[in-house]
Amino acid sequence: MSFNSNDDDSQQRFALGFLFALIALVVSTVVGVVVYKRGIAHAPAKPAIVKTVEVTTIGAGGNVIAEDAASVIVMDNGVVKFFFASGKAEVAAGANTALVEVIKGVVEGGKRASISGYHDATGDLVKNQELAKLRAMAVSDALKSLGVAEDKIELKKPEQSQASGSNAEARRVEVTLVQ
Repeated sequence: MSFNSNDDDSQQRFALGFLFALIALVVSTVVGVVVYKRGIAHAPAKPAIVKTVEVTTIGAGGNVIAEDAASVIVMDNGVVKFFFASGKAEVAAGANTALVEVIKGVVEGGKRASISGYHDATGDLVKNQELAKLRAMAVSDALKSLGVAEDKIELKKPEQSQASGSNAEARRVEVTLVQ
């Protein structure tokens, strides 16, 4: 009889231990989910635009381009030029500021933004053409993130994508307003 009593006690202890472990698992899972969700809600948003470089506004004919860094230049004729580091497709910080006039032209003026990507003469031509396309798409994504509708953005392959001038000047994307 004592043998059966020990068996029953052992089974009851096992069942209670299992139940407590299960309850602890459920409680810790709920607490973990709540902490995770609160952390996500308060986490800073991931920026759409990378690198920090100042926006420069210059008149036609002026050359203010860093040799191997991302930058943005707003020309006085309304063209916005994005310059890229060699082998990179990250848009320079300051793109939002530089694109203000383009956004106004699209939203208020009923125009479209035409985006053309160029590349330098160094390296493999096919890879450079693909990189020019990726850069143009990065600028397009910047416009979309600022609220410009996709149907108001036109990716246009220039007649000659290999631009003249220095390599730093050639690695660019130009944004212009068109009807």
